[in-house]
Order: sequence, then C-alpha cells, then structure tokens
Amino acid sequence: MGDHHWISAFLEAAAAEQGAADNTRLAYGRDLRDFAEWLADAGRGFSDATRADVENYLLHCDAQGLAKSTRARRLSAIRQLYRFAFEEGWRKDNPAIQIAGPGRDKRLPKTLSEAEVDRLLDAARETGRSREDRLRNTCLMELLYATGMRVSELVSLPVSAARGDPRMLLVMGKGGKERMVPLSPPAREALTAWLERRDATEARTRENGGTPSRFLFPSRGKLGHLTRHRFYMLIKELAVAAGISPAKVTPHTLRHAFATHLLANGADLRAIQTLLGHADVATTEIYTHVLEERLRDLVLDHHPLARD
Repeated sequence: MGDHHWISAFLEAAAAEQGAADNTRLAYGRDLRDFAEWLADAGRGFSDATRADVENYLLHCDAQGLAKSTRARRLSAIRQLYRFAFEEGWRKDNPAIQIAGPGRDKRLPKTLSEAEVDRLLDAARETGRSREDRLRNTCLMELLYATGMRVSELVSLPVSAARGDPRMLLVMGKGGKERMVPLSPPAREALTAWLERRDATEARTRENGGTPSRFLFPSRGKLGHLTRHRFYMLIKELAVAAGISPAKVTPHTLRHAFATHLLANGADLRAIQTLLGHADVATTEIYTHVLEERLRDLVLDHHPLARD
C-alpha cells in the first residue's frame, strides 16, 4: 500500500469521522505529501519511517526557514496519520508520538483601531462599479466586523440564515459546529438593503430560466458563492480606498478587531470565545494583552497612589 493511499484514506476518515473542514483537510494533504516526498528521497515510506526520520524531517523544515506554526502543524498531521494507521492495523507504533513540537511564537495578532475600521466601512459604501456592488461590499464588511466570523463562514452563508430581519445569525463553523452570533443595528440595516437587491437579481435569473442561488453572496463560479480569494482582494481594495496600508488589512484582521474592541470595552473573555467559535479558551487568550492594558489604565485612573 503506497503513501498516497495512506494519505487519501486518512483524509477521507478525517472528513467522515471528525468532520474536518475542507481547508483543514487540504492543509493536512499538503503537509503529508511533502513528508512523503522527503521520505521517498531518503528511500523510505510511511510504513517503515522511524522516529529519527520524523525528527530529521522537522530539522529539514526548520532549515527551509518554515515558521514554528507551520512546523507544528506538519508534526500534528504526521502524528494523526500514524494514529490512524495504528488504529487500522497498518503499523504497530506511532513514531511521532513522543516528539516534542517546536511550539508557537507568542505574537500579538495584528488589529485595527476603531477609527480605521470606520474608514474601511465608509470605503465599502463608496467602492464598487454599481450600486449592487456597493450594497454587497457594505453588507460583507458590516457582517464581518459585527460578528467576527471567519471569512470562509462569511462567504458561504446560506441566504436562509438571513431571512426575517434576524437579530442573530446561525453560523456553521469549523468541524460542522454551529453557533449563534448577534447582529448590530448597522449590520442588520446593511443586510436588509443587500437582500432586497440580491433577491431582485435572483428573480430575474429565475425568469430567464436560471437556478437561483442558495447563498447570501452568490457567484457564477463553481462554488456558487463569493470565494475567499476574491474577498481577500476586495478588502485590500477597500484598504487602499480608506487610506490604510493594504499590508495591514486582511479578513482575519477584522476578526481580531472584533475581539479586541469587544474586550477593550468590557466584554468577557468566555463570551468572546463563544462568539469566535474557539473550541478552547486558550486560543482566545491571545487577546488578553487588551485586558492587561485596560487593568493598567484602571489602576492609573482610579488608584489613590497613582494620582499626581
């Protein structure tokens, strides 16, 4: 049984049993193919690789200059592959199980100030070739900032989730997990305006014999909805229009801004964990630097010994 069969069987199991998202499975597939190619150059395969092989592969990744997060993800993929192989009886051991990962760099997420977000939202209202484009762009940006959704969750929203002027949106997150996120009044207003225009366009499609889209943000591409890549390019265009460096703005930056601004204005870390769809609060704790700043300001403003 070849290495490629191992990979395909593992990915199928990850989709069926763990509900792994498409992007997660694509990342696993890339990582495991790279490991398989490295092993092949050494005259080995998954079935006879040793702990030393896995460690040497990680050293090879380090020598290539790959980030700690990338190396940690590759080790995780290899561990999971061998755990699956052990359960299937393909191997009697897991050569990666006792290897310590490289850890992760403790970097604060890039974010935007509230003023910069306001400029992005203003740019969305003015940017686009047509009124339909501008309404769509406004709705995309208002929803992203109001909910902190991942970009993949945003662009694939079904239109059924937006019917009836909702106060809350049902979002399908990683691993098929659902969560509810509240909508701000500006987001609801932008959603209502976009739905009206979108439905009119879809009605014309139906009259012309076409099939209406089930997505909130339809596209003629094979996915049927706006792609992550197109939205990534769009947000860069909006950054330029807003006078903000495009290097500073990505869809994930808006997700970080959502969490940071909530926390800075008194939101609870556990609540933010729920809104972001983090399985573990440890993931949400990257935002605690905001809490530290708020507590410092609290002491400086109110402690009697801090007064001038």
